[in-house]
Formats: sequence, C-alpha cells, structure tokens
Amino acid sequence: MSSIEVDKLTVERGGKPVIHGISFAVTSGEITTLLGANGAGKSSTVMALSGAIPIASGTVKLDGKPINGHAPDRIRGEGVALVPEGHRVLGQLSVEDNLMVAALDPSAAGRRKSLQDVYEIFPELSERRSQLASNLSGGQKQMVAMGQAFIAKPRFMIVDELSLGLAPTVVKRLAEALKIAAQSGIGVLLIEQFANLALDLAGHALVLERGKLVFAGTSAELRATPEILHGAYLSS
Repeated sequence: MSSIEVDKLTVERGGKPVIHGISFAVTSGEITTLLGANGAGKSSTVMALSGAIPIASGTVKLDGKPINGHAPDRIRGEGVALVPEGHRVLGQLSVEDNLMVAALDPSAAGRRKSLQDVYEIFPELSERRSQLASNLSGGQKQMVAMGQAFIAKPRFMIVDELSLGLAPTVVKRLAEALKIAAQSGIGVLLIEQFANLALDLAGHALVLERGKLVFAGTSAELRATPEILHGAYLSS
C-alpha cells in the first residue's frame, strides 16, 4: 500500500518554529483531514509537504523514499499533486489549456485520455472548455484547480481549503470528486475549515494546535471527543 509518511516534521517561518515535530501518514485510497484554527500551522504543513518552503528538520517520505528538499515540480512528478488554496488558475488560458498544461503523460493520446477523464468528473468544465479561466465563477475555478491535479494522475492529492468561499452546491460537487479520487486509489490529505464537512469525507483526522499535533485517529474517534476539536479552534 502506498503512503506518505511524515516523521518529526519541523518548519520555521521567519526564523521561528511554526510546526513542532509532527508525525503522521496518509495512505493510498483514503481521505485524511487536517483540521485546526487559523494560525494553527495547516498552510505551513501543506507548503512544506509540497516543497514550497524548506523543512527545518524531520523527513517526508513517499513509499519509503525521502522527498523533502525536492522542488515542487519534482514532487508533483513523483506523484503528489497540490490543489492550493484560493481557486488558482491561469486566467489568460482557456479551461482546456489550463488542464492540458498540467498533464504529465508523455504521449498525446495519454494526455487526451486524461483530459476526458477530468471531463467525466467535471462535465461543467467540458461545456466551458474554450472559455477563459479568468471568466469562470469561483466554484468553476476550483474545479479547474482540482482537474489540474486529477490530470496529472497522482498517487496523492493535497487539497488546501476545499470549500473556502464557495456555495454549498459547489462544495457538494467537489466533495464527490474527492470520493472518486479515493475510490480510484488516490490518497487525499484534505485541509478544511469546516470540521463537519471534513469528518463526513475523511476516515482519518489530524488536529493541529499552535503547530503541534494534538490528535491523530479516526474521524469517528474525533467526533467522540469533541473537546479536542473545540479546544484547538478556541485556543489558536
């Protein structure tokens, strides 16, 4: 079974530690959610795992091989796709071009097949394939961002703030896409502001409080101990 293993991860920002030696794993075919208040360290964790910022100490391994210190493009090529916060797209490119630039398959036929797979997940994008991405709604942009991850055929997806600023109907569509990802064998690390949504999707949960991991277990176990979650959100 494929996995990302994070061991004693420490991250510093501005010379000060913001992540304090956390350890956890994300397994293929499962959704794991990372929860915590603003400032708890979720974004720093995401940036460190994706190679966007350096790791002060500790290791991140993909199937037993260290990937910390690798550039973001290399990490993506090794099978870890990031869906960043904020519905980021290439606004001056069409929807289809946004997707195609993210495809990693070396063959034209393979890239076209990957594109059709994305359109099956998000038929809304197929209907807008020639439209400039800058003219899309926030929800449609988030679909493009997720489509860019899917088209890379990753082993793992890191999804930062799935529902931020989006209507409930759009969030439902995106949640279904994450379920499809897990069912296809992709491991998902979901960072989400709404705990109920995240726990409905994820089988496993992590809770960060001021850069420290205060809970790691099943979503059911976290629901059974709400004081941990409530305490983390209130104290950060």
